[in-house]
Amino acid sequence: MPEITLYTYFRSSCSARLRIALHLKSLPYTPIPLNLLEGAQQSPENLARNPSGTVPTLLISPSPGSPTADHTADPIKITQSLAALEYLDEAFPATYPLLPRDPAKRALVRTLAQIIACDVQPVTNLRILKRVAPLGVDRAAWSRELIVDGLRAYETLIAGAGVSGRFSVGDEVTVADVCLVPAVWGAERVGVDVAGLFPVVARVVERLEGLEAVRRAHWARQGDTPAELRVE
Repeated sequence: MPEITLYTYFRSSCSARLRIALHLKSLPYTPIPLNLLEGAQQSPENLARNPSGTVPTLLISPSPGSPTADHTADPIKITQSLAALEYLDEAFPATYPLLPRDPAKRALVRTLAQIIACDVQPVTNLRILKRVAPLGVDRAAWSRELIVDGLRAYETLIAGAGVSGRFSVGDEVTVADVCLVPAVWGAERVGVDVAGLFPVVARVVERLEGLEAVRRAHWARQGDTPAELRVE
């Protein structure tokens, strides 16, 4: 088993995607928290690791006991969560595959994941919100409006795709679901009425939150979650 390290932040939805996937695939990992509110992501050390100055960063090193591994090689380093999710699915296909075999369903999963990654998550990003503040807008209201637009597209696609099942695309958790859950956590934090506006999304998320892997990945259960926000 390789050694996996995840540079993370408890409230980062992109980090949560990888926490969920790693737990689903039963892959042990070492979390290293970076406090985004204190600017740890912009430290020279982190910028050398992740030039975007963000989290997550996923590092994969050979197992120390592997006789065939090249222990002089640098770890595999992935600094974008969608790329990391696809790597995990390709490198560890035997446990909990996250992409369907069917090409059409696979394309739908990727479309849904990109709606979250491109249309929903960026407007909750601390770096973006700091740049919006000087414009004099209500940051929460601005975020809510754009999040609602993105989740409406997600809801429309999964409700109209004719792919019945317990989750976004069928009865198995996919990359789309792994991206959806943290996005809904973020949406609810800024006051989006997810259950009222998006009943199909809400039902999918309720089922996902019943999974142990998702519960373990929740932002309120991380090692760097402040004590006043922590739940067991």
